[in-house]
Amino acid sequence: MMCAIIFLGCSTEKNTSQSRWWHSFNAKYNTYYNGAQAFIDGSLEKENSNKDNFTEMIPLFTVGNKQSRETGKSHFDRTIEKCQKAIKQHSIKRRPQWTKSRKKTARDIEWLSRTEYNPFLWKAWMLMGRAQFNKGAFEDAASTFAYTSRLYATQPAIYGRARAWLARCYIEQDWIYDAEDVITKMKRDSLDWRAVNDWNQTYADYYIHTGQFKEAIPYLRSVIRHETRRKQKAREWFLMGQLEAALGNRQNAYKAFKRVIRQNPPYELEFNARIAMTEVMAKGKSKQMISRLRRMAASDKNANYLDQVYYAIGNIYLSQKDTLNAIAAYEKGNEKATRAGIEKGVLLLHLGDIYWQKEKFSDAQRCYGQAIGLLDKDRDDYEQLSERSTILDELVPHTETVHLQDSLQALAKMSEKDRNAAIDRVIEQLKKKEKEERDKLAEEEVEKQLSQNGQNANNRQQQRQQQQPVAGQQNAAWYFYNPMAVNQGKTAFVRQWGKRENVDNWQRINKTVVAGIGSQQENEAFTDEMRDSLAHAAAVEDSLKQVTDSAQNDPHRREYYLAQIPFTEDQVAESNLMIMDALYHSGVIFKDKLDHLDLSEHQLRRLTDQYPDYERMEDAYYHLWLLYQRKGNPQAAEAYLSLLQQKYPDSPWTTLLSDPLFEENARFGTHMEDSLYAATYEAFKANRLEEVAANRAISDKRFLQGANRDKFVFIGGLTKLNSGNSQGCIDDMQEVVEKHPQSSVSPLAGMIINGVKAGRRLHGGKFDIGDVWQRRTVVLSDSDSIAAKQFSDERNAEFVFMLAYVPDSVNENKLLYEMARFNFTSFLVRNFDIAIEEIDGLHRMLISGFHSYDEVLQYARQLYKQQPLTPLIRPCRRILISRENLELLGTHFSYNDYDDFYEQHFIPLTISTEELLREPDTIEFDNMPDDNAKPSAPEKKKEEEVIEIPDENEFEIEW
Repeated sequence: MMCAIIFLGCSTEKNTSQSRWWHSFNAKYNTYYNGAQAFIDGSLEKENSNKDNFTEMIPLFTVGNKQSRETGKSHFDRTIEKCQKAIKQHSIKRRPQWTKSRKKTARDIEWLSRTEYNPFLWKAWMLMGRAQFNKGAFEDAASTFAYTSRLYATQPAIYGRARAWLARCYIEQDWIYDAEDVITKMKRDSLDWRAVNDWNQTYADYYIHTGQFKEAIPYLRSVIRHETRRKQKAREWFLMGQLEAALGNRQNAYKAFKRVIRQNPPYELEFNARIAMTEVMAKGKSKQMISRLRRMAASDKNANYLDQVYYAIGNIYLSQKDTLNAIAAYEKGNEKATRAGIEKGVLLLHLGDIYWQKEKFSDAQRCYGQAIGLLDKDRDDYEQLSERSTILDELVPHTETVHLQDSLQALAKMSEKDRNAAIDRVIEQLKKKEKEERDKLAEEEVEKQLSQNGQNANNRQQQRQQQQPVAGQQNAAWYFYNPMAVNQGKTAFVRQWGKRENVDNWQRINKTVVAGIGSQQENEAFTDEMRDSLAHAAAVEDSLKQVTDSAQNDPHRREYYLAQIPFTEDQVAESNLMIMDALYHSGVIFKDKLDHLDLSEHQLRRLTDQYPDYERMEDAYYHLWLLYQRKGNPQAAEAYLSLLQQKYPDSPWTTLLSDPLFEENARFGTHMEDSLYAATYEAFKANRLEEVAANRAISDKRFLQGANRDKFVFIGGLTKLNSGNSQGCIDDMQEVVEKHPQSSVSPLAGMIINGVKAGRRLHGGKFDIGDVWQRRTVVLSDSDSIAAKQFSDERNAEFVFMLAYVPDSVNENKLLYEMARFNFTSFLVRNFDIAIEEIDGLHRMLISGFHSYDEVLQYARQLYKQQPLTPLIRPCRRILISRENLELLGTHFSYNDYDDFYEQHFIPLTISTEELLREPDTIEFDNMPDDNAKPSAPEKKKEEEVIEIPDENEFEIEW
């Protein structure tokens, strides 16, 4: 009998109770067991070597840390290999024969409709997906879990767990659109109790990624309650504290951080929890918390964490608006830092932000310059940091030039006594600073040598003692038998005398001087006193020759500073030239790149008032005119226009600002209008709508015939749409269509006209949206018509991105504006049409122009990263659908029908990693036919075809 069972169990073509048991048993205790052990090893390795960045919110899963994502990869690869082997060898696909005479129940029907009949194999599928997830292969894991959910669609527990992990894979890749699609569909279905814990983790991760911290907290509490790993539970409590602190719940955050310490976590996690406790409880207990932090700074075991301690102290001072003490704490943390890591980078970033707000741009440049090399480029604030650092690198040399030359001229005007006293103070500060640096380096050298030699000191001493006879044990106390004492003596010697060669008479002999005097016989006849005298005389003579040059190059001498002070008229004139040039450039940078109009006004007004002979004064007047226009002071702007007309009547700026026919000036017209449009485009992307309106007004007045006139009108119309002026938007778009029919924005303007006209009708009353998603107008009554009209799963077809919504549920004009702005500013080489249509009480906004499913999905993912659009599209139903399938939607099939089809045919697809939307719609070929050449076969590629690649400027203009 046993032989028969074994025989039946050896083949997966048999589907009996014996074969199922046999393959289940073998899969569990053979390949699956080895894979599970490898998974445990990989998980432990990842958990133990994980390093979180506690300066920002830590991820729920350790795989979210990019630095440790590769950890344990070899173990997870082995797990995947074993799971694949188990599935290949023990999968039973053959359906069993129904031999019972009774009527089939619902449970029987479900069992007979399964695709996999090995009752254990679902664990292999899930383990393989989890291993792929933990090694960071999220796309592979998503494919595995999507397939698993389809394979076990009739088993709610397995299906629910697989869908939870599928959503988790999407979340970790920031594919929020895909994750929300899975989550939304699962909310409509009943959830098996065995999948609840998996979904709690997924919901917590989703809400944390989307910034909905209040919604994440209940799910995170449930996750912590079921967590069995001590280190992971400590991390989760720390994350809970961060969420509570972000919501302003200081008491709850303090309790959460305290729970971290109770878990007895690794010291780094415990240390950061204590730091966080002091920060959340600082209000009302600042002195107590600062004292506690200073005690932590005094502890030797925190020597490598001093930057974090002083960063926390600075944060407490800053919360009390004590900026001076906050800066002092941050600077001390920067000075005491021993690690060049993220923690120091965050400290420098915050310190730079304070200096930026206090307009101390030189200090801000120093901090930003160091921070930019320590922080991850994926940080949300990295782009701002990089931009500020670049601007300050350009600005600070000019502001420092002004400060330096002003100081030197002030010194020149002082009396000699006061001037020398001021110089002496600078020299004294320099010497003090250098002494502190030398002492610090010496201390570090001593500590380094002690740490290197102290470990083996006892062993060496014991070895030497063993080599000495018993009667000579007193020699073991000799100085040179103590390596620690020797090293201390060496360090003290180097500090006092410097590094010296081990030669006789090292204090008195200057061999470089002595060797050049007389012959070797005479040298040998010299006494030590004669050698000292000759050496001293040679040194004095050499010093006298070089005293002038060395004094001017030595910052410890007065002559060094006096040589830089402008005393003569020529020197003062040269200094003034440097000041004028620095004032002009810094004023323009303040205005155009920092939008700091007051500082720009200060620099430019000082230039025009104190230095009327500046060679670029007409440029300064022009920038002051622009500045006062932006400040809303037309009277002051008109005054500088009058100065331009009086002093520089032939200047291009005078022509530009006085003559509305701007393009008559062929040399400067195109350049100036392009510059104004570039500034308007940047302001439009940054949502500075008032600046856009002001620049549009300049275009209306002076650039009516300009080359960029169509784009000025187009952007101005979009700005009106955002402010609620639908009719004004239609009028502007109509102007683009009628007056600029050949413009690249003309088709988009016509689309917006139709969209606004279709979308501005409002509908009142109640609306049952649930009925709409189930609705279809054509009833399919027979199999022939069903076969004739079916959804297509073709991925390389024309697709649209659709937002379906109840008319009154969203601000349609605002949505249209944001969608048009997103398309206009994000895709320079692609034009996407937007149309709004009304069907059966619903409005559908269709964004078209996608040539494949991969393109429309990449568009949806980029769209979901836009913060201004997130609240607008939340009430909408988002659908990715081909043109062919769109014709069937709402007629032959309902929205829910398409959702089911989409989930089955499109969700499992692997999406291209290439940036498809960066490629133009079409590539033009420049054919150079030869009249004498023979025609080639149609299949043969033409060698003379040349691809025309537009340059960057053309992309900017054509967007």
